[in-house]
Amino acid sequence: MTLTQQFLLDAYRAAQHGEPAPPAPGTHDVRTVRELRTYRRFRRVLRGLPLRGLPLRGLPLRTAWRRAPGSRPSRLPGRRAA
Repeated sequence: MTLTQQFLLDAYRAAQHGEPAPPAPGTHDVRTVRELRTYRRFRRVLRGLPLRGLPLRGLPLRTAWRRAPGSRPSRLPGRRAA
């Protein structure tokens, strides 16, 4: 039985019993992946390993790549400053 057939059977049974239909397949996939990523990062912290990648939340994306204070971007050779 395929995933779609199982979903349709569950929806039919729920309708017969007056219960709400189950969520469609794939509805919570993104949330599940995020929770798994958060759990794996948490486990790395507990083991004392460094975290990889960008922070999950809390900082806007533009601050994740912010330069050090006082540093200036280097100019490309052959271009004059404006």
